[in-house]
Amino acid sequence: MQNKILINTLPKYLKPMAKFVRHQEQASGLSTSRFIQDVSTCLIPKAVFSRSIADLSENAFLEMSEESLMYFVPTILGQKIARKFFSKELSDEMKKAVATTGVKLLENAKANKMLNNRVLPVKAAIALAATAIPLTEFSLNYIKNLFTLKVFKKSDFKNIASLENKSEDKVHQEKVKNSAIKHIKLAGGIYAGLLGLGVLLAARGKNSKILQNLSEMIVAPGTKLFKNSPKLKDFVNKYFCIDFNSQNNKLVLSKGQLTTSVLVGGLGYFGASADRGKENLKETATRFPIVGMYVITGSELVEEGFKKLLYKFGKCKDMIDKNLKVPAFDKIEELAKNLAQKRGTTIENMYKSLVKQKVLISGLPYVFAIGVMGFFVAGMTNYSTKKRYQASIKNQKKSVNGFQSLPETLKPKFF
Repeated sequence: MQNKILINTLPKYLKPMAKFVRHQEQASGLSTSRFIQDVSTCLIPKAVFSRSIADLSENAFLEMSEESLMYFVPTILGQKIARKFFSKELSDEMKKAVATTGVKLLENAKANKMLNNRVLPVKAAIALAATAIPLTEFSLNYIKNLFTLKVFKKSDFKNIASLENKSEDKVHQEKVKNSAIKHIKLAGGIYAGLLGLGVLLAARGKNSKILQNLSEMIVAPGTKLFKNSPKLKDFVNKYFCIDFNSQNNKLVLSKGQLTTSVLVGGLGYFGASADRGKENLKETATRFPIVGMYVITGSELVEEGFKKLLYKFGKCKDMIDKNLKVPAFDKIEELAKNLAQKRGTTIENMYKSLVKQKVLISGLPYVFAIGVMGFFVAGMTNYSTKKRYQASIKNQKKSVNGFQSLPETLKPKFF
C-alpha cells in the first residue's frame, strides 16, 4: 500500500511511466499490457509504412494473431488445460512438482527418483501439447495468404505491395490457395501426432524406461545430452527446451518455447512468402533474420549492454549492482527508505531518484524496439523491396534493348 502512496508523490511526467514499469513486472510478461506494448511496437511502424490497404490489413491480422498466441495461449493451453488434464491422476505433491522445470527435476533425480518417474512424463506431455503454439505460428503465415486472397482477391505480392497494379493470375491464386491449405493441414497432422505421443507419455511413462528417457529429452535436452559440458548444457536447455518455465507455481512461456516458435514460424514465413513471389521471399529474407534474432536474444542483449554502460560510467549506481542486477519495482520503496536514512534526505526524494533510474533502465528496450526494430526495419525492408524491384525492371529493359540492337542474323529464329 505504501508503494502506491509513494508513486502518487511522483511528478506528473514520471508517474505514468512508473506505473507502466511496475505493471509490466507484476503482470509477469503474459499480460494485456505486454500484448499492447508489443503489438504497438510491431504494428504502428508497419502501419506508417504500409503500401496498400491489403498490406496494412494482413500485417494487422498477423501481428494481432502472433502476439495473442505468445501472451495468452501459453497460460490457457499450458496452465489451465494441459496441466489439469495430464496431471489429474497425480498426487497433490506431484501436481505441485509439475510446475517445477524439467531441468531442475532431472538434476535432482537421485533424491526424487520415484517422483520424477511420474512427473517428468506428465511434464513432457504438457510440453508436447504446447507445440500448438509454434505450429500455429507456422500456419498463421498461410492463413494470412488465404485472408488476403479471400478479402482482397490478391495473391501476387507485387500488387499487394503496390509495386505493380496488374490483373491477378487465377492460376497463381489457385496455387497459393492450395499451398496454404496443404501446409495448414500438415501442421494439424503433426500436432495430432505430438498430442498423441503426449497422451502415451502421461499414461504409460511411469512404467516404461524408454518413455521416461524420451520425457527427459523433451523437458531437459541439455541436461540429458551434455552432462559434462555446463555451458552447452545451459545453452541447449535455455534455447531448445520446449518445457514451460515456472513462475509463482504456474506455467509460463519459456525462452525455449519462444525460440521454437520463431524457428518453426520462420519456416511458414518463408514458405508462404515464396508462394506469393520472389519479391516477397527476398523481403522476408531481409527482415526475418533481424527480427528473429531480436525476439530470441536481442532485447536481453540491449538491456544487458545498456546496464554495463551505465554501470561503467557511474550512472544509476543506486539501482545497478556489480553483477548488473536491478531490484524489482516493488523493492524500490524499501531501498528508498534505507538510502534516505543513510544520506539524510526524504524518502520521497530518494524514491523519485530511484524510480527515474528504474524507468531509464527498463524503458530503453521498448524505445529501441519501436525505434530500431519497428520503424527502421519496417522502413528499410520496404525501401529495399522497392529498390530491388526497380533494379530488376531496369535490368530487364536493358536486356531487351540489348537484344533488339543485335544484328538480325544473330537473333534466334524463334524471335
